[in-house]
Amino acid sequence: MQSHELLREVFQKSSAKQVAAELGLSLSMIYKWAEPPEAPMGSGTTNPLDRIDALQRCTADPRIVQWICQRAGGFFIKNPKSHHVQPDFLIPATNQIIQEFADLLAVIANAVADNQISHDEAKAIRVRWEELKSVTEGFVQCCEEGNFRTLKKPSTAETNEASGKSAARK
Repeated sequence: MQSHELLREVFQKSSAKQVAAELGLSLSMIYKWAEPPEAPMGSGTTNPLDRIDALQRCTADPRIVQWICQRAGGFFIKNPKSHHVQPDFLIPATNQIIQEFADLLAVIANAVADNQISHDEAKAIRVRWEELKSVTEGFVQCCEEGNFRTLKKPSTAETNEASGKSAARK
């Protein structure tokens, strides 16, 4: 969806007139934001969403998006790069989530050891928490995309070999 299309939908549900008044802008400017910027008949202008997108792209600083998400009462988790999953990826991915959770718990345990949490300790907890969310999101996306279907079932030879090893241990 293009930014002007999103703004058009937003202005259908909320009052463009009220937005103009609260932002101290003309109503025509608000409506221009909801038009395509370079349409032959359109008189659209660069809207705030496109400006934020351009600012984030030229700075490559995720704090811009994180700040906006925090202002909206949420948080930003960057989507992991999609990659083809190797057959043995499921176990390492699961282990990575467990390790990230353990790392978070270790940071928390260290921070509360003196029965208080300093500003720097709170920052460290936030960093570990964001990393855990990102790793978990990557795992969930792989599950949703069906990437784990590439896990091969053991062949008959592998199954026989495995049962031979377990029989030898008995």
